[in-house]
Amino acid sequence: MLITVDPTSAAPLFDQIATAVRLAVVRGELSAGERLPSARELAESLDLNVHTVLHAYRTLRDEGLLEVRRGRGATVSTTGGRDFRDLRAALDTLVAEGDRLGLTRQALAGLLTHEETR
Repeated sequence: MLITVDPTSAAPLFDQIATAVRLAVVRGELSAGERLPSARELAESLDLNVHTVLHAYRTLRDEGLLEVRRGRGATVSTTGGRDFRDLRAALDTLVAEGDRLGLTRQALAGLLTHEETR
């Protein structure tokens, strides 16, 4: 799994990391029990502060997607091992419909965010 961040993005760096991990789980690139890089290793590879990565890992832990244990690192929880095929199919349909309507991915994300707050 490759995690990248865009320092020029308006999204906070910790959120970019958390989103990358979420996507990897939903896409099946990460499965239950799989270990993520240590916070220190990931921070060094991304040239970030280790606390930024820890913030992302804690966020994912609070969501139930990761299990984080001191000295043992972060692993994908059994919840993260769920079958996301139906969700991926729904997302593919959403993206295809957005493409048909000429909407960008950013516009689709904005619509989802707006619906979430309604």
